[in-house]
Amino acid sequence: MSNFIFEQIETPHERSFKCSIFNKTKPNPNNFKWHYHPEIELVYIDKGSGIKGVGNHISNYYDGDLILVGSNLHHMPFTENFSDNKTEVVIQFKPDFLGNSLSFTPELNKIHQLFIKAKSGLSFSDTIKKEVGETILGLQYETYFQSFLTLISVLNKLANSEMIYLNNSNLEDINENNQLKRLFNFVKYNFKEEINLKQASEKVSMTIPAFCRYFKRNTGKTFIRYVNEYRVKHASKLLMQTDNDVKSICYESGFNNFSNFIKFFKKYNNLSPKKFREKMLQK
Repeated sequence: MSNFIFEQIETPHERSFKCSIFNKTKPNPNNFKWHYHPEIELVYIDKGSGIKGVGNHISNYYDGDLILVGSNLHHMPFTENFSDNKTEVVIQFKPDFLGNSLSFTPELNKIHQLFIKAKSGLSFSDTIKKEVGETILGLQYETYFQSFLTLISVLNKLANSEMIYLNNSNLEDINENNQLKRLFNFVKYNFKEEINLKQASEKVSMTIPAFCRYFKRNTGKTFIRYVNEYRVKHASKLLMQTDNDVKSICYESGFNNFSNFIKFFKKYNNLSPKKFREKMLQK
């Protein structure tokens, strides 16, 4: 992680987690660029727009966001430049802040699984964001003990809700399903070539309809969407890390049609490749 800044998190001695509130009048004084820390980080932004960069994932948000960043997963500041964002709540805690026996406590097992999934970076739906948002904002007014219980309750709700993995490449480390691992590796090593449903379904010995249902049920997205997002993320990295022209990046990322590449890129990042590169260079 030599390319990223290590952030030292100082948790108050009387608490097991750190809760910080930021806004336009009180910006984050430690607004690093790409950085990482051992603590798991829960970020709630109640409204407004900005860019979220977690691991290899970079995208825009437009109506606030709710994100869980795993231990030592590099990420960008989510409100480096406040764009009508009202409030950002950042909660940081050690992976073992609930004790070393987390995986052996039945009532906390789902939270344990949530922390494992957070290694990939997680984003949550508008529904759960609205459900827990006011609760998260209210943590600042609670006693230490009550806020501790509230945080556990919030984490439990997140663990039982629909979530979006921000880094598909990490899913193979999270999910022990051998069929999914086979599919993830298939995409990882072949995304620059043509990939279709027939090829993918044959990898797991399923009919195409059964495969489509299986993949959507286990990942929350269609296989074609997964492949296109994987390609767009690769293109995003090349736009940030190289001076290659956009058209060559398009083909190097597995797209065989430039107009389709522009369409998918805009759909995923809400910016054209050119505007995306310009914005990232400003960071």
